[in-house]
Amino acid sequence: MMMPFKRQALVEFENIDSAKECVTFAADEPVYIAGQQAFFNYSTSKRITRPGNTDDPSGGNKVLLLSIQNPLYPITVDVLYTVCNPVGKVQRIVIFKRNGIQAMVEFESVLCAQKAKAALNGADIYAGCCTLKIEYARPTRLNVIRNDNDSWDYTKPYLGRRGSHGPLLPLPSRYRMGSRDTPELVAYPLPQASSSYMHGGNPSGSVVMVSGLHQLKMNCSRVFNLFCLYGNIEKVKFMKTIPGTALVEMGDEYAVERAVTHLNNVKLFGKRLNVCVSKQHSVVPSQIFELEDGTSSYKDFAMSKNNRFTSAGQASKNIIQPPSCVLHYYNVPLCVTEETFTKLCNDHEVLTFIKYKVFDAKPSAKTLSGLLEWECKTDAVEALTALNHYQIRVPNGSNPYTLKLCFSTSSHL
Repeated sequence: MMMPFKRQALVEFENIDSAKECVTFAADEPVYIAGQQAFFNYSTSKRITRPGNTDDPSGGNKVLLLSIQNPLYPITVDVLYTVCNPVGKVQRIVIFKRNGIQAMVEFESVLCAQKAKAALNGADIYAGCCTLKIEYARPTRLNVIRNDNDSWDYTKPYLGRRGSHGPLLPLPSRYRMGSRDTPELVAYPLPQASSSYMHGGNPSGSVVMVSGLHQLKMNCSRVFNLFCLYGNIEKVKFMKTIPGTALVEMGDEYAVERAVTHLNNVKLFGKRLNVCVSKQHSVVPSQIFELEDGTSSYKDFAMSKNNRFTSAGQASKNIIQPPSCVLHYYNVPLCVTEETFTKLCNDHEVLTFIKYKVFDAKPSAKTLSGLLEWECKTDAVEALTALNHYQIRVPNGSNPYTLKLCFSTSSHL
Protein backbone atom coordinates (compact mmCIF):
# COMPACT_ATOMS: atom_id res chain seq x y z
CA MET A 1 0.00 0.00 0.00
CA MET A 2 1.52 3.30 -1.14
CA MET A 3 1.75 6.35 1.11
CA PRO A 4 3.18 8.76 -1.48
CA PHE A 5 3.07 11.95 0.58
CA LYS A 6 5.06 10.24 3.36
CA ARG A 7 7.38 8.67 0.76
CA GLN A 8 6.64 5.32 2.37
CA ALA A 9 4.88 2.06 1.51
CA LEU A 10 3.72 -1.07 3.30
CA VAL A 11 4.51 -4.48 1.77
CA GLU A 12 2.74 -7.58 3.05
CA PHE A 13 4.47 -10.90 2.34
CA GLU A 14 2.87 -14.33 2.24
CA ASN A 15 4.83 -15.44 5.33
CA ILE A 16 7.14 -13.96 7.96
CA ASP A 17 10.24 -15.73 6.60
CA SER A 18 9.97 -13.77 3.34
CA ALA A 19 9.66 -10.51 5.28
CA LYS A 20 12.78 -11.43 7.31
CA GLU A 21 14.71 -12.18 4.11
CA CYS A 22 13.79 -8.77 2.71
CA VAL A 23 14.82 -6.82 5.83
CA THR A 24 18.06 -8.83 6.23
CA PHE A 25 19.03 -8.39 2.57
CA ALA A 26 18.38 -4.62 2.63
CA ALA A 27 20.47 -4.26 5.80
CA ASP A 28 23.49 -5.85 4.06
CA GLU A 29 23.10 -4.41 0.55
CA PRO A 30 21.73 -0.93 -0.27
CA VAL A 31 18.53 -1.07 -2.35
CA TYR A 32 17.81 1.80 -4.74
CA ILE A 33 14.38 2.67 -6.13
CA ALA A 34 14.32 5.34 -8.85
CA GLY A 35 17.80 6.49 -7.79
CA GLN A 36 16.90 6.88 -4.10
CA GLN A 37 18.08 4.50 -1.38
CA ALA A 38 15.12 2.67 0.17
CA PHE A 39 15.13 1.51 3.80
CA PHE A 40 13.26 -1.58 5.00
CA ASN A 41 12.07 -2.40 8.50
CA TYR A 42 9.25 -4.24 10.22
CA SER A 43 5.90 -2.45 10.47
CA THR A 44 3.71 -2.32 13.56
CA SER A 45 0.81 -3.41 11.30
CA LYS A 46 0.22 -7.16 11.18
CA ARG A 47 -1.51 -7.00 7.79
CA ILE A 48 -2.57 -4.51 5.13
CA THR A 49 -6.27 -3.74 5.32
CA ARG A 50 -7.75 -2.47 2.09
CA PRO A 51 -10.06 0.58 2.17
CA GLY A 52 -12.66 -1.52 0.40
CA ASN A 53 -12.99 -4.88 -1.31
CA THR A 54 -13.26 -4.32 -5.08
CA ASP A 55 -15.43 -7.43 -5.38
CA ASP A 56 -17.80 -6.42 -2.60
CA PRO A 57 -20.33 -3.71 -3.55
CA SER A 58 -20.81 -2.84 0.12
CA GLY A 59 -17.12 -1.98 0.60
CA GLY A 60 -15.16 1.14 -0.38
CA ASN A 61 -16.64 4.46 -1.35
CA LYS A 62 -18.14 5.86 -4.54
CA VAL A 63 -15.74 8.84 -4.37
CA LEU A 64 -12.15 8.21 -5.53
CA LEU A 65 -9.08 10.35 -4.81
CA LEU A 66 -6.85 10.63 -7.87
CA SER A 67 -3.27 11.86 -7.54
CA ILE A 68 -1.78 12.81 -10.91
CA GLN A 69 1.97 12.37 -10.90
CA ASN A 70 4.30 14.08 -13.40
CA PRO A 71 1.49 16.18 -14.96
CA LEU A 72 3.28 17.52 -18.04
CA TYR A 73 -0.04 18.14 -19.79
CA PRO A 74 -3.11 20.04 -18.56
CA ILE A 75 -5.48 18.18 -16.25
CA THR A 76 -9.09 19.41 -16.52
CA VAL A 77 -12.51 17.95 -15.73
CA ASP A 78 -12.87 17.09 -19.43
CA VAL A 79 -9.69 15.00 -19.32
CA LEU A 80 -10.76 13.08 -16.20
CA TYR A 81 -14.35 12.64 -17.38
CA THR A 82 -13.15 11.17 -20.68
CA VAL A 83 -10.88 8.75 -18.83
CA CYS A 84 -13.29 7.71 -16.05
CA ASN A 85 -16.80 7.79 -17.49
CA PRO A 86 -16.39 4.83 -19.91
CA VAL A 87 -15.58 2.65 -16.87
CA GLY A 88 -18.36 3.89 -14.58
CA LYS A 89 -20.84 6.74 -14.75
CA VAL A 90 -19.30 9.92 -13.31
CA GLN A 91 -21.50 12.35 -11.36
CA ARG A 92 -19.08 14.99 -10.07
CA ILE A 93 -15.40 15.95 -10.34
CA VAL A 94 -13.38 18.42 -8.26
CA ILE A 95 -9.71 19.21 -9.04
CA PHE A 96 -7.42 20.89 -6.47
CA LYS A 97 -3.83 22.03 -6.92
CA ARG A 98 -2.41 23.08 -3.59
CA ASN A 99 0.39 20.48 -3.34
CA GLY A 100 0.63 18.81 -6.73
CA ILE A 101 -2.40 17.87 -8.82
CA GLN A 102 -5.19 15.85 -7.19
CA ALA A 103 -8.84 15.30 -7.95
CA MET A 104 -11.88 13.66 -6.41
CA VAL A 105 -14.24 11.83 -8.74
CA GLU A 106 -17.71 10.82 -7.54
CA PHE A 107 -19.28 7.89 -9.38
CA GLU A 108 -22.92 6.82 -9.56
CA SER A 109 -22.28 3.83 -7.32
CA VAL A 110 -19.61 2.12 -5.22
CA LEU A 111 -19.39 -0.63 -7.83
CA CYS A 112 -18.58 1.92 -10.56
CA ALA A 113 -15.85 3.42 -8.36
CA GLN A 114 -14.38 -0.03 -7.66
CA LYS A 115 -14.30 -0.87 -11.36
CA ALA A 116 -12.62 2.46 -12.16
CA LYS A 117 -9.99 1.98 -9.44
CA ALA A 118 -9.21 -1.54 -10.64
CA ALA A 119 -8.98 -0.48 -14.31
CA LEU A 120 -7.13 2.85 -14.04
CA ASN A 121 -4.85 2.76 -10.97
CA GLY A 122 -1.24 3.07 -12.15
CA ALA A 123 -2.13 3.96 -15.76
CA ASP A 124 -0.66 6.92 -17.62
CA ILE A 125 -3.17 9.35 -19.12
CA TYR A 126 -0.46 9.98 -21.72
CA ALA A 127 2.63 7.83 -22.26
CA GLY A 128 5.30 8.49 -19.67
CA CYS A 129 3.46 11.18 -17.73
CA CYS A 130 0.20 12.14 -15.98
CA THR A 131 0.25 8.86 -14.02
CA LEU A 132 -2.89 8.04 -12.02
CA LYS A 133 -2.54 6.88 -8.41
CA ILE A 134 -6.02 6.08 -7.11
CA GLU A 135 -7.37 5.44 -3.60
CA TYR A 136 -10.71 5.76 -1.90
CA ALA A 137 -11.51 9.28 -0.70
CA ARG A 138 -12.87 10.15 2.75
CA PRO A 139 -15.89 12.26 1.61
CA THR A 140 -18.88 10.22 0.45
CA ARG A 141 -20.28 13.03 -1.72
CA LEU A 142 -18.80 16.03 -3.55
CA ASN A 143 -20.25 19.54 -3.42
CA VAL A 144 -19.78 21.48 -6.68
CA ILE A 145 -20.59 25.21 -6.69
CA ARG A 146 -19.92 25.95 -10.37
CA ASN A 147 -19.04 24.10 -13.55
CA ASP A 148 -15.62 25.08 -14.92
CA ASN A 149 -12.23 23.51 -15.76
CA ASP A 150 -11.61 22.49 -12.14
CA SER A 151 -15.05 21.33 -10.97
CA TRP A 152 -18.17 19.91 -12.64
CA ASP A 153 -21.50 18.47 -11.55
CA TYR A 154 -22.78 16.29 -14.40
CA THR A 155 -26.20 16.05 -12.74
CA LYS A 156 -26.59 19.87 -12.87
CA PRO A 157 -25.55 21.13 -16.32
CA TYR A 158 -27.11 24.53 -15.60
CA LEU A 159 -24.25 25.43 -13.22
CA GLY A 160 -22.19 26.46 -16.24
CA ARG A 161 -21.70 25.97 -19.94
CA ARG A 162 -19.66 22.98 -20.99
CA GLY A 163 -16.42 23.72 -22.83
CA SER A 164 -15.28 21.89 -25.91
CA HIS A 165 -13.00 18.86 -25.73
CA GLY A 166 -9.41 18.98 -26.81
CA PRO A 167 -8.04 16.54 -29.41
CA LEU A 168 -8.69 12.86 -28.71
CA LEU A 169 -5.58 10.74 -28.35
CA PRO A 170 -5.32 6.96 -27.87
CA LEU A 171 -4.34 5.65 -24.46
CA PRO A 172 -1.11 3.62 -24.89
CA SER A 173 -2.08 -0.02 -25.48
CA ARG A 174 0.02 -1.36 -22.60
CA TYR A 175 -2.26 0.47 -20.15
CA ARG A 176 -5.51 -0.93 -21.49
CA MET A 177 -5.26 -3.94 -19.16
CA GLY A 178 -7.00 -6.07 -21.79
CA SER A 179 -10.34 -4.98 -20.38
CA ARG A 180 -13.24 -3.57 -22.34
CA ASP A 181 -14.00 -1.40 -19.30
CA THR A 182 -10.77 0.57 -19.75
CA PRO A 183 -11.15 3.74 -21.85
CA GLU A 184 -9.14 3.83 -25.06
CA LEU A 185 -9.35 7.59 -25.61
CA VAL A 186 -8.06 10.49 -23.59
CA ALA A 187 -8.89 14.16 -24.17
CA TYR A 188 -6.71 17.10 -23.28
CA PRO A 189 -5.98 20.47 -24.88
CA LEU A 190 -2.49 20.35 -26.35
CA PRO A 191 -0.09 22.66 -24.48
CA GLN A 192 0.91 25.75 -26.40
CA ALA A 193 4.22 27.62 -26.29
CA SER A 194 2.84 31.11 -25.77
CA SER A 195 1.83 32.38 -22.37
CA SER A 196 -1.68 33.28 -23.47
CA TYR A 197 -2.64 29.82 -24.76
CA MET A 198 -6.01 29.62 -26.48
CA HIS A 199 -7.79 31.57 -23.78
CA GLY A 200 -6.43 35.02 -24.59
CA GLY A 201 -4.57 36.41 -21.60
CA ASN A 202 -3.37 34.49 -18.57
CA PRO A 203 -5.82 31.90 -17.24
CA SER A 204 -6.48 31.77 -13.51
CA GLY A 205 -3.90 30.08 -11.34
CA SER A 206 -0.76 31.30 -13.16
CA VAL A 207 0.89 32.58 -9.95
CA VAL A 208 2.81 30.35 -7.58
CA MET A 209 3.71 31.20 -3.98
CA VAL A 210 7.01 29.85 -2.71
CA SER A 211 8.05 30.06 0.95
CA GLY A 212 11.11 28.74 2.77
CA LEU A 213 13.53 30.85 0.69
CA HIS A 214 16.89 31.60 2.32
CA GLN A 215 16.82 35.34 3.03
CA LEU A 216 20.57 35.86 2.48
CA LYS A 217 21.10 33.61 -0.52
CA MET A 218 17.92 33.99 -2.57
CA ASN A 219 16.85 36.87 -4.81
CA CYS A 220 14.58 37.36 -7.84
CA SER A 221 17.18 36.18 -10.36
CA ARG A 222 17.90 32.99 -8.43
CA VAL A 223 14.20 32.21 -8.13
CA PHE A 224 14.01 32.70 -11.91
CA ASN A 225 17.01 30.39 -12.46
CA LEU A 226 15.20 27.51 -10.76
CA PHE A 227 11.58 28.03 -11.79
CA CYS A 228 12.31 28.79 -15.47
CA LEU A 229 12.95 25.07 -16.01
CA TYR A 230 9.20 24.45 -15.80
CA GLY A 231 7.73 27.38 -17.76
CA ASN A 232 8.11 31.02 -18.72
CA ILE A 233 8.55 33.48 -15.84
CA GLU A 234 6.74 36.82 -16.11
CA LYS A 235 7.49 38.45 -12.71
CA VAL A 236 9.00 37.62 -9.34
CA LYS A 237 8.20 39.56 -6.16
CA PHE A 238 9.39 38.94 -2.61
CA MET A 239 6.76 39.70 0.02
CA LYS A 240 7.73 42.35 2.56
CA THR A 241 5.25 41.15 5.19
CA ILE A 242 6.30 37.47 4.99
CA PRO A 243 10.13 37.11 4.99
CA GLY A 244 11.50 34.31 2.80
CA THR A 245 8.34 34.18 0.66
CA ALA A 246 7.94 35.18 -2.99
CA LEU A 247 5.21 35.27 -5.63
CA VAL A 248 6.17 33.99 -9.08
CA GLU A 249 3.93 34.81 -12.02
CA MET A 250 4.42 32.16 -14.68
CA GLY A 251 3.35 32.02 -18.32
CA ASP A 252 0.32 29.80 -17.69
CA GLU A 253 -1.36 27.54 -15.15
CA TYR A 254 0.32 24.43 -16.57
CA ALA A 255 3.78 25.86 -15.85
CA VAL A 256 2.56 26.42 -12.28
CA GLU A 257 1.41 22.79 -12.09
CA ARG A 258 4.83 21.57 -13.20
CA ALA A 259 6.62 23.85 -10.73
CA VAL A 260 4.44 22.72 -7.82
CA THR A 261 4.86 19.05 -8.77
CA HIS A 262 8.66 19.17 -9.11
CA LEU A 263 9.78 21.83 -6.62
CA ASN A 264 7.48 21.49 -3.60
CA ASN A 265 9.40 20.10 -0.58
CA VAL A 266 12.77 20.47 -2.36
CA LYS A 267 15.61 21.40 0.01
CA LEU A 268 17.55 24.56 -0.93
CA PHE A 269 20.27 26.28 1.12
CA GLY A 270 19.30 24.43 4.29
CA LYS A 271 15.58 25.21 4.05
CA ARG A 272 12.71 23.23 2.56
CA LEU A 273 10.64 24.98 -0.11
CA ASN A 274 6.87 25.07 0.12
CA VAL A 275 5.46 25.67 -3.37
CA CYS A 276 1.73 26.06 -3.95
CA VAL A 277 -0.75 27.76 -6.26
CA SER A 278 -1.44 31.35 -5.19
CA LYS A 279 -4.88 32.94 -5.05
CA GLN A 280 -3.40 35.97 -6.84
CA HIS A 281 -4.14 36.20 -10.57
CA SER A 282 -1.06 38.34 -11.26
CA VAL A 283 1.95 39.87 -9.51
CA VAL A 284 1.66 43.62 -8.91
CA PRO A 285 4.88 45.64 -8.33
CA SER A 286 3.92 47.15 -4.97
CA GLN A 287 5.83 47.53 -1.68
CA ILE A 288 9.21 47.18 -3.42
CA PHE A 289 12.15 47.03 -1.03
CA GLU A 290 15.82 46.04 -0.97
CA LEU A 291 16.72 42.40 -0.29
CA GLU A 292 19.62 41.37 1.97
CA ASP A 293 22.01 41.17 -1.02
CA GLY A 294 21.13 44.71 -2.15
CA THR A 295 18.97 43.70 -5.12
CA SER A 296 15.35 44.68 -5.67
CA SER A 297 12.51 42.62 -4.22
CA TYR A 298 10.70 42.81 -7.59
CA LYS A 299 11.83 41.98 -11.12
CA ASP A 300 10.02 41.69 -14.45
CA PHE A 301 11.25 38.79 -16.62
CA ALA A 302 8.56 38.97 -19.32
CA MET A 303 11.06 40.03 -22.02
CA SER A 304 13.96 37.93 -20.75
CA LYS A 305 15.83 35.97 -23.42
CA ASN A 306 16.43 33.29 -20.80
CA ASN A 307 12.78 32.21 -20.78
CA ARG A 308 12.74 28.77 -22.41
CA PHE A 309 9.13 28.36 -23.55
CA THR A 310 8.68 31.38 -25.82
CA SER A 311 8.00 29.35 -29.00
CA ALA A 312 6.77 25.86 -29.82
CA GLY A 313 10.17 24.90 -31.22
CA GLN A 314 12.03 26.16 -28.17
CA ALA A 315 9.59 24.58 -25.72
CA SER A 316 9.92 21.15 -27.38
CA LYS A 317 13.69 21.13 -26.73
CA ASN A 318 13.34 21.52 -22.96
CA ILE A 319 14.10 18.59 -20.69
CA ILE A 320 11.36 18.80 -18.03
CA GLN A 321 12.73 16.70 -15.19
CA PRO A 322 12.39 16.62 -11.41
CA PRO A 323 15.49 17.76 -9.49
CA SER A 324 18.35 15.24 -9.56
CA CYS A 325 22.04 15.13 -8.66
CA VAL A 326 23.08 15.41 -12.34
CA LEU A 327 22.91 18.68 -14.28
CA HIS A 328 23.02 19.04 -18.05
CA TYR A 329 25.02 22.10 -19.12
CA TYR A 330 25.06 23.66 -22.59
CA ASN A 331 25.82 26.85 -24.55
CA VAL A 332 29.32 27.25 -23.07
CA PRO A 333 32.34 28.38 -25.15
CA LEU A 334 34.86 25.85 -26.44
CA CYS A 335 37.55 27.13 -24.06
CA VAL A 336 35.60 26.09 -20.93
CA THR A 337 37.20 23.27 -18.92
CA GLU A 338 36.50 21.33 -15.75
CA GLU A 339 38.59 23.89 -13.86
CA THR A 340 36.30 26.67 -15.16
CA PHE A 341 33.26 25.01 -13.55
CA THR A 342 35.18 24.33 -10.32
CA LYS A 343 36.11 28.03 -10.07
CA LEU A 344 32.49 29.03 -10.77
CA CYS A 345 31.28 26.84 -7.90
CA ASN A 346 33.89 28.26 -5.53
CA ASP A 347 33.17 31.86 -6.55
CA HIS A 348 29.43 31.40 -5.96
CA GLU A 349 29.96 29.52 -2.66
CA VAL A 350 28.26 26.27 -3.71
CA LEU A 351 29.67 22.77 -3.35
CA THR A 352 31.74 21.45 -6.25
CA PHE A 353 30.61 18.57 -8.46
CA ILE A 354 32.14 15.08 -8.08
CA LYS A 355 32.05 14.02 -11.75
CA TYR A 356 32.44 15.94 -15.01
CA LYS A 357 31.66 14.91 -18.57
CA VAL A 358 31.85 16.83 -21.84
CA PHE A 359 30.02 15.60 -24.92
CA ASP A 360 31.92 15.20 -28.22
CA ALA A 361 31.34 18.32 -30.28
CA LYS A 362 31.04 18.54 -34.06
CA PRO A 363 34.04 20.12 -35.83
CA SER A 364 31.84 23.10 -36.73
CA ALA A 365 30.43 23.54 -33.20
CA LYS A 366 30.85 26.90 -31.47
CA THR A 367 29.71 25.73 -28.02
CA LEU A 368 30.10 22.74 -25.71
CA SER A 369 27.64 20.71 -23.63
CA GLY A 370 27.93 17.93 -21.08
CA LEU A 371 27.01 16.67 -17.61
CA LEU A 372 27.99 17.52 -14.04
CA GLU A 373 27.23 15.21 -11.10
CA TRP A 374 27.01 16.31 -7.46
CA GLU A 375 27.15 14.21 -4.30
CA CYS A 376 23.43 14.66 -3.72
CA LYS A 377 20.32 16.25 -5.23
CA THR A 378 20.35 19.22 -2.84
CA ASP A 379 23.90 20.20 -3.87
CA ALA A 380 22.90 20.10 -7.55
CA VAL A 381 19.77 22.21 -6.94
CA GLU A 382 21.85 24.84 -5.13
CA ALA A 383 24.45 24.90 -7.91
CA LEU A 384 21.79 25.30 -10.59
CA THR A 385 20.08 28.09 -8.64
CA ALA A 386 23.36 30.01 -8.28
CA LEU A 387 25.04 29.33 -11.66
CA ASN A 388 22.22 29.11 -14.20
CA HIS A 389 22.47 31.95 -16.79
CA TYR A 390 25.94 33.01 -15.61
CA GLN A 391 27.64 35.15 -18.26
CA ILE A 392 30.92 33.51 -19.38
CA ARG A 393 33.21 36.04 -21.02
CA VAL A 394 35.83 34.95 -23.56
CA PRO A 395 39.10 36.86 -24.08
CA ASN A 396 38.79 39.08 -27.18
CA GLY A 397 35.14 37.99 -27.54
CA SER A 398 32.48 40.63 -28.11
CA ASN A 399 29.44 38.97 -26.49
CA PRO A 400 29.44 36.72 -23.40
CA TYR A 401 28.04 33.18 -23.48
CA THR A 402 25.06 32.47 -21.22
CA LEU A 403 25.57 29.22 -19.28
CA LYS A 404 22.37 27.15 -19.46
CA LEU A 405 21.66 24.42 -16.89
CA CYS A 406 18.82 21.95 -16.39
CA PHE A 407 18.27 18.67 -14.54
CA SER A 408 19.42 15.65 -16.53
CA THR A 409 17.56 12.46 -17.34
CA SER A 410 20.66 10.59 -16.14
CA SER A 411 20.67 9.59 -12.48
CA HIS A 412 24.47 9.05 -12.35
CA LEU A 413 27.52 9.48 -14.60
